Amino acid sequence: MRNRLIALSTSLALTAALAVPAMAQDMAAPEPFADDARPYVPIVSKGFQHQFWLAVKAGAEAKAAELNMDVNFIGPENESQVDKQMEMLQAEYDKGPDAVCFAALDSVAATPLLEQMQADGIPVIAFDSGVDSDIPITTAATDNVAAAALAADKMFELVGEGAKVGVIVHDQTSRTGIDRSEGFVARAQELGLEIVGPQYGGGDQLKSTDLAKAMMEANPDMAGFFGGNEGSAIGVVNAVNELGKSGEIVVIGYDSGIIQINAIKDGTMAGAVQQNPVGIGAKCVEAAAMALEGMEVPPTIDTGFIWADASTIDSPEVQAVLYE
Repeated sequence: MRNRLIALSTSLALTAALAVPAMAQDMAAPEPFADDARPYVPIVSKGFQHQFWLAVKAGAEAKAAELNMDVNFIGPENESQVDKQMEMLQAEYDKGPDAVCFAALDSVAATPLLEQMQADGIPVIAFDSGVDSDIPITTAATDNVAAAALAADKMFELVGEGAKVGVIVHDQTSRTGIDRSEGFVARAQELGLEIVGPQYGGGDQLKSTDLAKAMMEANPDMAGFFGGNEGSAIGVVNAVNELGKSGEIVVIGYDSGIIQINAIKDGTMAGAVQQNPVGIGAKCVEAAAMALEGMEVPPTIDTGFIWADASTIDSPEVQAVLYE
């Protein structure tokens, strides 16, 4: 398999940050900071459980190097550790950062701490997953409702009206989990699909595998399955393979990773919505720089998405946002 733009290695991080996704939003470029005025900006992510977050990290660190900023990309071991993420956010706040980038595991839990940051004049930039608050000056993220609705459109094209479709997403507390679940289900029901679930696997592929197998066994007439993030989608792929249903059940995923890329190429997965994780990381750091330089920051930053299937996965447009 030829090298992709993002191989998640240090040597490719700067190259990967240059990827331009479909429908990404352009912004005015901030100036690099002087050596004696380098700001410190912690980037508190949802975890390191998936290759997705390593791609976000690569984009953030490459943009920080370009703008002469100091960043610290951290996150809990997995995406179920809300309390651990709050501890990390508190520890970074205690360091007196110039700005903070934050991807919330729970869209409400961080509000008291974010209020303290706001009172201290620390700009907060949400990325990937927003919070139920107007404290962040912007959110750099995929339009997850629209992206999940696209996945539902693709599912309908392949299974037809009245078909039964299972749904597994990572959680029902983060903004991404909520938006992807609601975006897919609302559009699928509008098109006349019958929904089983959603079930929540915490982004863990093993748990998602068990959930998907149980749902398929309870619904032998299942025609399709949507996995709402990398771990969820891999879990569905595993379940389809373990139950010998590859080719019988249409699987649509979200994000890439080598397992999903291979599943699309071998036909186990019909396709997946691709975000731009490197772009998400780069845009949150860029927004922090803009805020610190007194520039106007748009209230939302759409980092774009694109559909990938066997016919498009090797195209330059899709290759630009894949990660392994």
